[in-house]
Amino acid sequence: MHLEFHGAVRTVTGSMFLLRVGDKQILFDCGMYQGPHWLEERNEKPFYFDPNMLDAVVVTHAHIDHIGLLPKLVKEGYAGPIYATRATADLARIMLLDSAHITERDTEHQNRRNKRAGKPLETPLYTTDDARETHKYFAPHRYEDEFEICEGVTAVFRDAGHILGSAFVQVTVKENGETKRITFSGDIGSTDRAIIKDPTPPDPCDVLLIESTYGDRLHKPTPDTIKELAEILHAAWRDGGNVIIPAFALGRTQEILYRLRDLSDEGRLPDFEVFVDSPLAISVTQIVRDNPQCYDGETIHDLTALGHDPLSVPNLHFTRQTHESIQINEVKKPSIIISASGMCTAGRILHHLKHNLWRRNAHIVFVGYQAQGTMGRMILDGRPRVKIFGEEVIVAAHVHSIGGLSAHGDRDGLLNWMEPALADKPRVFVVHGEEDSSMAFARTVHNKFDVKSEVPTWHEIVKF
Repeated sequence: MHLEFHGAVRTVTGSMFLLRVGDKQILFDCGMYQGPHWLEERNEKPFYFDPNMLDAVVVTHAHIDHIGLLPKLVKEGYAGPIYATRATADLARIMLLDSAHITERDTEHQNRRNKRAGKPLETPLYTTDDARETHKYFAPHRYEDEFEICEGVTAVFRDAGHILGSAFVQVTVKENGETKRITFSGDIGSTDRAIIKDPTPPDPCDVLLIESTYGDRLHKPTPDTIKELAEILHAAWRDGGNVIIPAFALGRTQEILYRLRDLSDEGRLPDFEVFVDSPLAISVTQIVRDNPQCYDGETIHDLTALGHDPLSVPNLHFTRQTHESIQINEVKKPSIIISASGMCTAGRILHHLKHNLWRRNAHIVFVGYQAQGTMGRMILDGRPRVKIFGEEVIVAAHVHSIGGLSAHGDRDGLLNWMEPALADKPRVFVVHGEEDSSMAFARTVHNKFDVKSEVPTWHEIVKF
């Protein structure tokens, strides 16, 4: 049995792990790299394996850094099952179509420049047709239902508490008369997330791949985070400025709406206009509303006993069309604008930053991880000026970071979650984190639990 680490090692995106059992090959996640140009260039490289030789693909959840290269995989010949939870399959359809649209658009813009410069034209990484074809191969399974991936290999999805439909995967391999248990964590959520359930504890295993996005730090407690958010909103209302919230369309946008509704119910939300300015986030929000089986007890109580829509906020506007997005700039009343992308790498959020970063009464609120090299990270790190669409913009707005709303568990949350999996002293591989975070978390795991904990390198192959 071999385990190969082809992504999300010493970096926080591009999740991709290949398990070889005899002549069988199973890919776990097929994520896109996001962040600085040198990292995103990896998306263009050939796969380190032959897509035609894969027997199955298993995905943990629908974030692009975990599924974003699936259409490329299919384009290059893969035609087997893609196992996921049902909610992940539903979300992946719109996430991949959106990703394909962005890829096609960016290639079109680049080719205009190439034509003027006399350079060869480029082809998109994949197209919307490739994304549609990919969705045909999704094979949904429910949480806790064991299924056979291929001969000798079975798996079960268990709730990871990260986003709607997210799962960690417990895999059982029977080979040469021996049984090995491997757990792929995917992304593990906190225990007090809005809307969705807490992460399910894992079973003991022989090999554990554990994410480490926040492996070297702690989140602020949720009540303190909500208090901080309320204070920022009141300060912005007094200043008469807009609140710009870069938020991932999947997960974070819905969490923000839920928290704003709570503040409204408690009389702590000023009379802002609230805009969700992302066609993808709007579609995702509807899928969240259509999947109440994934809700936690508190949200179900709100929905059934109290009749509250958990994602409804006073003065809420969903702006799907481009002209509606442009009109937000004409609104005189202070507004909360929730827009994608969450790391400010593309999308409508860049237009809102261009219109508000230079305003001293505006407030920019980061509510999620900002990878190295992204626009969001530059602003958060205190750059006095940034370039948006080729135009230099000063950063005069108030900049805030609220880590307590992260969809990822923090260091202690990850340690608490993984402890049941370590009962039989497994071999632990720390993945999905910037190098400093992964290395620090690996040391913490080793010192706390006395297990072998290591940080693999890109394309490293480990034999068992």
